[in-house]
Amino acid sequence: METPDKVAALLDAKRALDGVPVRHALIGGVAVGIHSGVPRATLDTDLAVPSTAERAAVVDAMVRAGFRRIGEDAHSANFRHPSGEPVQLAFDPGFDPMIARAETFDLEGVAVHVVRKDDLIAMKRRAAADPGRRRSKALRDQADVELLLGDVPEPDEGW
Repeated sequence: METPDKVAALLDAKRALDGVPVRHALIGGVAVGIHSGVPRATLDTDLAVPSTAERAAVVDAMVRAGFRRIGEDAHSANFRHPSGEPVQLAFDPGFDPMIARAETFDLEGVAVHVVRKDDLIAMKRRAAADPGRRRSKALRDQADVELLLGDVPEPDEGW
């Protein structure tokens, strides 16, 4: 297996979802890094897909694009890109308006949708407040909120 490649996984997932076609938007740690300007360590690449999307068609498009399905639950489908990068598609109705408002940014000449900063903050606050969320993940979500609000370390400050 190659080294997980977030950029390749994101671009391949975008192409697969565009082929359905279904609107989608980048969320999670990669989106936090884009909006904060600070690279954020994250284990996977997360995309929100409208909860009304034809889920079977979306999953099929991802598999046809070379992604291996590794799990599913009521609100998500999980895949592994050929590079090894985990990719999660979230089908949460709470994300639907955020997908519609998503902004576009350029990634290697490709227009990629990412949820707006204010929507990402709301999403992270919601996740941090979830009493069923693992404490370490809730703390990471709260740290993401602070990062998005501007609590960014100076280059020579360290973490």
